Amino acid sequence: MDNLSDTLKKLKITAVDKTEDSLEGCLDCLLQALAQNNAETSEKLQGSGILQLFANLLTPQSPCTAKVANVIAEVAKNEFMRLPCVDAGLISPLVQLLNSKDQEVLLQTGRALGNICYDSHSLQAQLINMGVIPTLVKLLGIHCQNAALTEMCLVAFGNLAELESSKEQFASTNIAEELVKLFKKQIEHDKREMIFEVLAPLAENDAIKLQLVEAGLVECLLEIVQQKVDSDKEDDIAELKTGSDLMVLLLLGDESMQKLFEGGKGSVFQRVLSWIPSNNHQLQLAGALAIANFARNDGNCIHMVDNGIVEKLMDLLDRHVEDGNVTVQHAALSALRNLAIPVVNKAKMLSAGVTETVLKFLKSEMPPVQFKLLGTLRMLIDAQEAAEQLGKNVKLVERLVEWCEAKDHAGVMGESNRLLSALIRHSKSKDVIKTIVQSGGIKHLVTMATSEHVIMQNEALVALALIAALELGTAEKDLESAKLVQILHRLLADERSAPEIKYNSMVLICALMGSDSLHKEVQDLAFLDVVSKLRSHENKSVAQQASLTEQRLTVES
Repeated sequence: MDNLSDTLKKLKITAVDKTEDSLEGCLDCLLQALAQNNAETSEKLQGSGILQLFANLLTPQSPCTAKVANVIAEVAKNEFMRLPCVDAGLISPLVQLLNSKDQEVLLQTGRALGNICYDSHSLQAQLINMGVIPTLVKLLGIHCQNAALTEMCLVAFGNLAELESSKEQFASTNIAEELVKLFKKQIEHDKREMIFEVLAPLAENDAIKLQLVEAGLVECLLEIVQQKVDSDKEDDIAELKTGSDLMVLLLLGDESMQKLFEGGKGSVFQRVLSWIPSNNHQLQLAGALAIANFARNDGNCIHMVDNGIVEKLMDLLDRHVEDGNVTVQHAALSALRNLAIPVVNKAKMLSAGVTETVLKFLKSEMPPVQFKLLGTLRMLIDAQEAAEQLGKNVKLVERLVEWCEAKDHAGVMGESNRLLSALIRHSKSKDVIKTIVQSGGIKHLVTMATSEHVIMQNEALVALALIAALELGTAEKDLESAKLVQILHRLLADERSAPEIKYNSMVLICALMGSDSLHKEVQDLAFLDVVSKLRSHENKSVAQQASLTEQRLTVES
């Protein structure tokens, strides 16, 4: 290592004199030393103070520039050297060198910047602010024949694309076009994989999604799917997954999705439909997720239901009932839930037998599947007949009551409560109420009335008012033990309660008067004071209901 000390001394002198031949020789020796023991050499280099001289050597004219950048790239492989490189002011001259025409200079400069900024979001953000993204995109277009430079650009894009601040800059370049052009030329799996790693974070941006669709990425992805679908090679299976996942990601943008739907006649939409009956789980999953994404507006949903998509999804679910693939179940149920949102689709889906298919998954122990199952049923039961049929299904109601206690899964708990309430509100049926009382569901509806979400509070109060109007005798004991009267008092006294909550709480109070024990509780809690204050409420409906409730309370006392 004594040679190294001599080299460093000599380098210090030549760096100031800029004697090209001696400088080149010193740099070669230094690169050799770094290749043998990078960490130790880097440490000595830092101690020698030479790093500070490198900024002046990074000039476009100098024949040694590529080697200086190479030394910096090697040194910056060590984490402890990155900050000293920044402190030595190397970032700015390196960024300037990205405008060079010399391919070796570009390659080593890119490596140096990549290593210095590796894993540092603040330094990467600094590069973005200095405008490196448009420069690198331009380089990719010019030097696409140079494999090493192309790879350097892709690695840089992969790192920078992780930062949200980069997306806008990328969107203002022709990155989509360049990447798709490059992708079409790649045959090797590893090279495609690198491009995928850039495409995935970029495709999270809606503007870039559309650019990628317009640049023809979807056609490339469909081709990959076709080529790899029957292969059992590990690389091919991985590429099929990446390709179909990316396809689904492109459909998350409203404009890109609508462009590919093309009124349901688009070739892409048709190809995706053909994935659903396939025997490949990854394609079934991507197909179902794609349908769920296409089903994000009423027009698309109505067209798909009219063209038989529901039957395809039901067939798919039937294939996954026993020991099925959970992700496929979840995706197919998501698609059915979205398709059930337009009013005109509900009756068609009910008569197609969707509820029967969905109920086969009641025994699932997977919260994501439970959550989508509940959402699908809730979307479908606007019709009185359907709500009555489901509300009398003891197995379903018992499972709902069980899930109302799923404390670890707030989504499942919330959806179960909402479905219980919806069964009562839409069926208005005594039999449904009896089934829910017998299964122990009342206490959950009372708890739901205290939810932090106004919409859920409201749904609970309306359901409870129907219970009180239709089956008060049956539910009386459960309403008492759930402390409903005390909760209503609290809701009316709380100034933060929304007007509709106050209104429905008073309607419910009047309905509870038919029960002696609940009537007594109302009298004991001095409701008159709270209600009479609400007569001057700014909301007319609340004020009117307060007058009616006050009269009722006065008469009944």
